[in-house]
Amino acid sequence: MNKDFFKETRILDGGLGQELLLRGMNPKGTLWSANALLQEKYHQLLLDIHLDFIKAGAEVIITATFTTRKLRLKDNNIEDKFAYLNIKAGEIAKKAKDLNPHVLIAGGLPPQYLTYETDTRSEKEIKENFYEQAKLLNPYVDFFYFDVLSSVREIKLAIEAIEEFNKPYLIGAHISEGNKMPSGDNISDIITNIEHKNILGVILSCVSPETYENNLDELKSLGVPFGFKLNAFVTTKPKLGYTNNYNNSKTKNPSEFLGQRMDLTPSKIGLLVQKFKDSGATILGGCCETGPKHIEEMAKLK
Repeated sequence: MNKDFFKETRILDGGLGQELLLRGMNPKGTLWSANALLQEKYHQLLLDIHLDFIKAGAEVIITATFTTRKLRLKDNNIEDKFAYLNIKAGEIAKKAKDLNPHVLIAGGLPPQYLTYETDTRSEKEIKENFYEQAKLLNPYVDFFYFDVLSSVREIKLAIEAIEEFNKPYLIGAHISEGNKMPSGDNISDIITNIEHKNILGVILSCVSPETYENNLDELKSLGVPFGFKLNAFVTTKPKLGYTNNYNNSKTKNPSEFLGQRMDLTPSKIGLLVQKFKDSGATILGGCCETGPKHIEEMAKLK
């Protein structure tokens, strides 16, 4: 693909997992969105959501692979489904693209251990996890998207893991609050501490509009296309941590313990994104609690 793709305004999709729950998918254990891949009865629902985001104006759809990481599957005693689930996610995204050839597919590579928390395991283990997932997704995707990673170390290992596939990558770094990633790294460290050859851009992933705006100056200084996937959670840093809350959740819907912001309506998101676009953002998208209507408002700004 064209490595300058994100130098012009581009629209990403929205929050796939939350949209699945909103439309009636029942979570299973801690699988969250992966249950839509595990149960065939939800495959059409997943395809329909991809198509609805495209209809709303998304030019990029991300594979439904946020919870198809090996450790999450192991926690749910279905590690043997690892290959099937990741391949199925690629196949369903490809069906959506076949109906809309202008759309690109991003292979979503999530944090391989915990969400919104730094992966402190060995470099070998982290890199192997990224590689195994990327290898399964590679035949279906145009580029890789590092989805909500919490440290420069993880980003570096993910880049090394996909090197043999010779595909570009978009970096989705997470900041829960303030100006630093959960690891304590600065966003600028992503550029200064890593040698990049195939980078498409850097976005803040699954962040509030306020957190994005608070880090805007640093993003503008990176020298690469930048933007966001905005969430509509009250917080991504709950008391006792995301993982403890998720494991003890009754509904297995993150909004139960992260909270839902009622103020971030599609029209309000549109106004915020207009301001962010005017400040230089070219990569515009949504994350948890943002649906096709939010993306439609962003797409109006093209």
